[in-house]
Amino acid sequence: MGDMQAVILAAGMGKRLKNLTENNTKCMVQVNGIALIERMLRQLEHQNLDRIVIVVGYKKDILVEYIHSLEISTPIEFIENNIYDKTNNIYSLALAKHVLLESDTILLESDLIFEDSVLTDLIQDPRETLALVDRYESWMNGTVVKISDRDEILDFVSGKNFAFGDIPVYYKTVNIYKFSRQFSRTQYVPFLDAYSTALGNNEYYEQVLRVITLLDHTSIRAKRLNGQKWYEIDDIQDLDIASSIFSDGEDRLKKLQKRYGGYWRYPKVLDFCYLVNPYFPPQRLIVEMKANFEKLLTQYPSGASVNALLAAKNFSVRKEQIVVGNGAAELIKVLMESQKGKIGFILPSFEEYINRADVENAVVYIPDHEDFTYAAEDILEYFQDKEIELLVLVNPDNPTGNFISKEDVLKMAEELNKQGIIFAVDESFVDFAEAPQSSLICEEILDANKNLIVLKSISKSYGVPGLRLGIAVSSNESMIRMMSEKVSIWNINSFAEFYMQIEEKYRPDYEMALARFREVRKEFVTKLNSISFITPFPSQANYIMCRLTKGWSAKELTVQLLENYDIFIKDLSSKIQTGDYVRIAVRTEEDNERLITALRLLEKE
Repeated sequence: MGDMQAVILAAGMGKRLKNLTENNTKCMVQVNGIALIERMLRQLEHQNLDRIVIVVGYKKDILVEYIHSLEISTPIEFIENNIYDKTNNIYSLALAKHVLLESDTILLESDLIFEDSVLTDLIQDPRETLALVDRYESWMNGTVVKISDRDEILDFVSGKNFAFGDIPVYYKTVNIYKFSRQFSRTQYVPFLDAYSTALGNNEYYEQVLRVITLLDHTSIRAKRLNGQKWYEIDDIQDLDIASSIFSDGEDRLKKLQKRYGGYWRYPKVLDFCYLVNPYFPPQRLIVEMKANFEKLLTQYPSGASVNALLAAKNFSVRKEQIVVGNGAAELIKVLMESQKGKIGFILPSFEEYINRADVENAVVYIPDHEDFTYAAEDILEYFQDKEIELLVLVNPDNPTGNFISKEDVLKMAEELNKQGIIFAVDESFVDFAEAPQSSLICEEILDANKNLIVLKSISKSYGVPGLRLGIAVSSNESMIRMMSEKVSIWNINSFAEFYMQIEEKYRPDYEMALARFREVRKEFVTKLNSISFITPFPSQANYIMCRLTKGWSAKELTVQLLENYDIFIKDLSSKIQTGDYVRIAVRTEEDNERLITALRLLEKE
């Protein structure tokens, strides 16, 4: 490379990492078994730089000893900041200003983790002075910038001037820079001296860049990342997320699966695993909720009784017939843990039910058809002599997509009622079925079938999983009363309550969303059928279960899609051991096309 060096700022204390920095420095904290500073130094080592200069402070003796133990081939020099606890990074950089004057410099903060191509692309870019930036995401902290189409930095935006309405045009500084020696000599170091003299050492070096860009937009340009991974480690949650982002293969998949959501922290991952309506809620509903955000955030929600009244209005049942849950999961837990006798389950299915039951009381029916289909008669025949007290049916079933018509489910309810068996039907996905009006949530139906209890996740049908809403309805008022008593009086937050308050006027939008969804699902299944190693099963839900052939294992395909295409699907290996199956959510046409494109590329391999 020649005539280029690196300067690393590593004097900070890393207080927010708590006990992890009691006996070492922030940059010695490990991500997946490798210290941040070791990873960074080995990446710099591969760039054949003239030297690496590290500004140390907190626990400097421990850090210097550790770095020497790494035996990095590039010469390393240290500069000491002895008042690291009284200064910010402007002082650390000021201590190294003579170094900036001697050579072109890559400037880095030591609490970063990034993939190798980030450095290579920055160094090989012919432009001499650059600030590395990436699209702003909600989890990012620190300096953001506005940039022009020609990569000019128009403004460094301070925290107090941050405008949430401008988020789409904001970029976050990655805290990696390339300074030409000329830029350091004629602009940065003189301004650094003047700024420090005027405002002291408890400032940040980016503020000097802000002053320079205000005077001259062309002196430093922004270099946009192009999908490369990076993360800044400030606290233990950052450490946890960075660990999953910078894992590979099966390890990365396992870490992502264990999170059970929260994937907005992974903006590059396209989630085909979790199941929501891709065409609802409409933008107008979202805007209405935003308009009431402050009120909802700062005031208590109503109690459970009022929310039951709201839900009863929305679903046209009596208040005594309904209980609202913090997601259907809360109600499933209450229902299953209240049962003392034998419970009938159909597998493979949504396992939250059987996981919440007493395993000794579980009686399991596994369909013997190759595509896991079953009819009402199959279930009734199997359980007729099993002495169960409760039967659970997920309809459409998850993950198979198997669907029993409304007429046949009602026949089941009638027959089970004769036998004194409670019939719990989970219809979280029923609104997606081809046959309209397949729901059992109707006053007349409930009154005619006292043994019937219907559960529904609002998250899945209505595309609002963040609200955590679910309902259980039944004319078995003692059961509804029992479930109501088991949940907290404030189990529903104000946002969820307000959603129930306004959702009725958006019913036409919902019906249109469902109609559009059914068309998109049909098209998606056709495209999945065109992939030679995939056999999709018929589905009435917002997901497709697929059998894999031609040597692909479920785990292998799931890992390949995540690793190479940032697409996350559901590996069904833990649910089905008799073959290789995956579950793929139905998303928007654009998202579906991205998955199909990835599958076709894998097909060629």
